[in-house]
Formats: sequence, structure tokens, C-alpha cells
Amino acid sequence: MSARQTSKPHGSKPQVSKPQASKPRAGRQTSEARPYHHGDLRRVLIDAALQLAAEGAEISVREAARRAAVSPGAPFRHFPNRDALMAAVAEEAQRRFRAEIEASLAEARPADPLARFRAFGIAYVRWAMRNPAHFEIISTGRYFAHGSSPELTRDNAELVALTERMLAEAAAQGLLRSADLKGILIAGRALIYGFARMNLDGHFPRWGVEAGEVERMAEAVIDLFIAGIAKP
Repeated sequence: MSARQTSKPHGSKPQVSKPQASKPRAGRQTSEARPYHHGDLRRVLIDAALQLAAEGAEISVREAARRAAVSPGAPFRHFPNRDALMAAVAEEAQRRFRAEIEASLAEARPADPLARFRAFGIAYVRWAMRNPAHFEIISTGRYFAHGSSPELTRDNAELVALTERMLAEAAAQGLLRSADLKGILIAGRALIYGFARMNLDGHFPRWGVEAGEVERMAEAVIDLFIAGIAKP
């Protein structure tokens, strides 16, 4: 044996170096474990909470994390508690609702305040019927205290002010039977909220209104209300 060679145990095999597989960096997960874009975790958690609400399930940050297929601690950098998560869900729902209202108003005649008032009411009911889980979250206190979200409070106030301006314009143009704008506003709100609530709670079949007729019935009921407050 040459002096430059080292002795090896009898029967040992020469070791062959193998290329090492690259490992994901600390704090990151593989695409199999996390099938969405890393920057979308907040969005995925909001959608998971909405899905839980639609199923009538109990909502928690950890359960939303489970639905999103992330570790239980991952969501807490975005949502430290359940109220924070539900506020984000409600704010997202309110943004979608506001977009529906604005799209409907854009199609109404701008010089006709009662036409805009009608468009507002129909958009409200239609959105509530097509997005029942969102409607439940923003219309009741079941999930969280609405007053804890300044954005939600501000947006609700803006929508109320919008309807007040429509009625004030209608009164200024001599279109209304009554000068009691507050009474008209509350009656209109009760009508569209009550109709949406009846639909969500499944009341219409017992009134002989089939599922495919509900939106048409909503328009007819709102038209009856407009006819009742408008001067002939």
C-alpha cells in the first residue's frame, strides 16, 4: 500500500457523493402544501371564513387556517383574533355590496331621484339574495360587533346619506306625497331588508312564491312602494 493511501476497514465500500436536493428556505412551504400564491394568505383566510359562514359552521381563526391548508399559527399575523377576521370578512362583503349598488345606480336615469331610489332597492335585494352568507354577516350582529369596524360604520353611514339625498331631491322636485322623509326612508329600509330576510329564512314557498320568481317579486314589491310614496 502506498504511503499516500489511507487504510480502510476490510469490506468497506467506496463512498459516492450524491447531489443534495435543494431545500425550501425556512418559513416557506412547498407548492403542494400551499397551493395558492404566498401573498394571498389574507384573501384565502377571508374566503375560508365566508365558506364557513355559508355552511353555518362555527368560525374561528384556527378553523379558517385549516380550511386554507396552512399551519394554525400562520393567520395570526393578519388576524390576531376572530373579531379581526370577521371584521375583514364584513368589510369585504360591504365593498362588494357597495359595488353592486353603484353599478345599478349608474344605469338609472340621473335626473330621476325616484328611479335611482328604486335602483338602489332592487340592487340591495338582488345582492342579498345572491350572496346570502355575505348578507348575513353585514346585516346581523351574530358574527361580531359591527361598531368595532370604523370602515363598516362609515360605509353604512354613506349609504344612508345617499338614500337621504335621493329622497331630498325627489321632495325638491315635488315628486313625493309626504314631507316625512325620515319615515319614508325607514319604511323603505324595512321593506328591502325584510324582503331579503324573508328570502334568506326560506319564507317565500309558504307564500306561494317559487325560487325562480323571487327576484321578479322583489321588483314588483319595490314598485308598489314607489307608487305609494310618489305623487300621481
